[in-house]
Amino acid sequence: MLGYIVKRVFAVIPVMAIVALIVFLILRLTPGDPAAIIAGDTATPEQIARLRQTMGLNEPIYVQFVQWVGQLLRGDLGTSLLSGTPVNALIADRIWPTLNIAVLTIIMSVLIAVPMGTFAAWRRGRIGDHVVMIISVAGFSVPAFVVGYVLIKIFAADLRWLPVQGYRAPSAGLIDFLRHAILPALTLTAAYVALTARMTRASLLNVLGEDYIRTALAKGVGETRVLLRHGLRNAAVPILTVVGTGFAMLLSGVVVVESVFNIPGIGRLTIDAVMARDYPVIQGMILLTSGIYVLVNLLIDLAYTLFDPRIRY
Repeated sequence: MLGYIVKRVFAVIPVMAIVALIVFLILRLTPGDPAAIIAGDTATPEQIARLRQTMGLNEPIYVQFVQWVGQLLRGDLGTSLLSGTPVNALIADRIWPTLNIAVLTIIMSVLIAVPMGTFAAWRRGRIGDHVVMIISVAGFSVPAFVVGYVLIKIFAADLRWLPVQGYRAPSAGLIDFLRHAILPALTLTAAYVALTARMTRASLLNVLGEDYIRTALAKGVGETRVLLRHGLRNAAVPILTVVGTGFAMLLSGVVVVESVFNIPGIGRLTIDAVMARDYPVIQGMILLTSGIYVLVNLLIDLAYTLFDPRIRY
């Protein structure tokens, strides 16, 4: 087991090194001069040249890359070209709203989707199964911003139960946090419930057709026990994959929801940086997103061994 963990951890290093190289080259080789963008339309060529010198953009690409890697090894993601704020500070300030919304979304999605998918698999071909599949298709089909605006119309504008926009940290009070976070989380939950429920159903159907399930039922084991202990546990690997990758996708893909609900998260930070060609912030955000994907996949691989010990070999 320890050897498997060590092997998986060391496999992360070359992946992140390749990601860092690709990110650096793509941003440096794309058309456009960040110095000219930052200086503005009224800047003179001399002012732009001085700014390029200050930003180190006149150095050869390989020199810029070596300097950048040196900063990364020291844990320094650089400084924003626009605000002059360290990228680490910008990310630390913006990541918690996104992280909190993502965690709440995943918890809600799992609590709703896994029972839905389990029920659909157990009632395959019956009306309950059809209802779950219809809900899943609807969740995939409706865009997130439409769901968000409908929820705002119902629960914020009409019923006035919840605030329209804004964000409150959990440290300000759990109730206040939930009042501001529940609508964004529900908006994201619609799609992830559909995805997780369908995967739960498909994975569980494969397991329920196995001989050991029929044997357990023939021996008189209760249906609920067979379904939960023998069926769902052995179907957990693909479900765990969907939940884990869904969490990573949430952290990097909540731009629309953050815009609809005016949440100061990393999605909006990324969009602002891209529009302004703020290289350090863009690089930091891509590295953060890539690191989250790699870390989540690593944790998923390690969690597989809890459900299927054969995987570690």
